Amino acid sequence: MDETHHEFVETVNAMLNASDADFASALDAFADHAKRHFDEEALWMNSTDFPAAQCHIDEHNAVLHSVEEVQAMVAQGDVEIGRRLAAELQRWFPGHADYLDSALAQWMVKRAAGGVPVVFRRNATGTVDDE
Repeated sequence: MDETHHEFVETVNAMLNASDADFASALDAFADHAKRHFDEEALWMNSTDFPAAQCHIDEHNAVLHSVEEVQAMVAQGDVEIGRRLAAELQRWFPGHADYLDSALAQWMVKRAAGGVPVVFRRNATGTVDDE
């Protein structure tokens, strides 16, 4: 999951940094990534009977629907709408990963190992807190 999340960030950053001429291909690369990413997570959710699967899948589907709509607009020359989508994805993803994806990861570890993982995060002072 972490590797897939790094790729998500990389493809969003590629859109944010793409020239107008290269933006459509960067958007297409993101769309391909997002479809594989979301399909993989749906498989995990369904195979482990994740209780919040439908809510999580619905959020993924909403993102994919927006991406498809924006791809059509970018194809018509509206690169600015694509840039706004990339900025919104950059804003949206940390919350999605921190809440929905971390709940899925915790569920999968609990199902596989019988317990929940320990998570370490740096607090504002730079020291590590455990959860």
